[in-house]
Amino acid sequence: MTSTKTSFIITNGRLVGYSDLQTLVIENGNIKSIQPSHFKTNSDLDLEGDYLSLGGVDLQINGGLGLAFPDLCFDDIDKLHDICAYLWSTGVDQFLPTIVTTSVEKIHQSLKVIQEFKREKPRKNEAEIIGVHLEGPFLNYEKRGAHPPEYLLPLTLDNIKIVLGAYADVVKIITLAPELDEKKEVIPYLQSLGIVISLGHSQATAEDAIIAFQQGASMVTHAFNAMPNLHHRQAGLLGEAIVNPHVYCGLIADGNHVCPTMLKLILQASNYHQGVFVVSDALAPIGLGDGVYPWDSRTIEVKNGTARLPDGTLSGTTLPLFVGVQNLYEWGICNIEDAIALVTDAPRKALNMPCLEVSSPANLIRWHEDKQNKKLHWQRIQH
Repeated sequence: MTSTKTSFIITNGRLVGYSDLQTLVIENGNIKSIQPSHFKTNSDLDLEGDYLSLGGVDLQINGGLGLAFPDLCFDDIDKLHDICAYLWSTGVDQFLPTIVTTSVEKIHQSLKVIQEFKREKPRKNEAEIIGVHLEGPFLNYEKRGAHPPEYLLPLTLDNIKIVLGAYADVVKIITLAPELDEKKEVIPYLQSLGIVISLGHSQATAEDAIIAFQQGASMVTHAFNAMPNLHHRQAGLLGEAIVNPHVYCGLIADGNHVCPTMLKLILQASNYHQGVFVVSDALAPIGLGDGVYPWDSRTIEVKNGTARLPDGTLSGTTLPLFVGVQNLYEWGICNIEDAIALVTDAPRKALNMPCLEVSSPANLIRWHEDKQNKKLHWQRIQH
């Protein structure tokens, strides 16, 4: 009789939140134990002080491999699997397909496809869809950015119910402009459905933001972008979010949406991964390279991973999530632990999901710090 080894021991790894090197015992694909490493511990893999984490979680990504999530139909199921496999190859464990402002009919079609897709048995080496991020259509016209104005809707309870339709169970986050809710009844309703409310594409004043946070809004979508600037006499939406310990700000760390100095400012002010998580905000051409691509009824041009409309309006990136981690480290904005946590622990905590702990699935990433060249490298651990 032959026996199959089901355990795998990793030693001398650094974990976010731990001061000493740790040993992880993995059994049947799950973490069985985490304990301090000892000098003579036998192991299958010695990390020699490299960092270890779960894979990333991307809470805002608009498509992949040429397919925009607002354009989903049932013929795209195989392509959706391809996107999940591609994201897994970029280090992402879980993600929220993001549906930007479009017609109610197209929103429902995409939600229905994702709802059906999630009912399938997960495949190996594919990132998991944990729900949908609905970015719109309840946005402020003045801060709509690249969102098509013809599909924006007034923020009312009736319109919320129409847009969610029969698919509220698949929506995990909704981005909205709170100042549009004159009756102040939308956020409590969304909370009752278990949907996380993120404020964005908004002209909200500090007072508007405070009310929204008191009602239960707990996120800000792509901080700095599509909202009033920070001002020393008018804190506004972003200022109130930064000082609120119960609010997480999503941040695009490509250096174009927010310059490195302002990235450093918000991260220091928010205590890094205690108040910020990094998103890719990647558009459909991610994985395809630079070029001109269709985008709703318009086109976008991608250069060096940055996407713009023909009029120059910034519309997103095509850079994978982990590029943001590498940028923050290589620019000297974050130490390695904070940079890693911004795409692993922080988004999980923002959604009240478990981080790396005993019983977690052992989808693990090894991070190697090249101090001489100031580079950060990563790879998935096979076990």
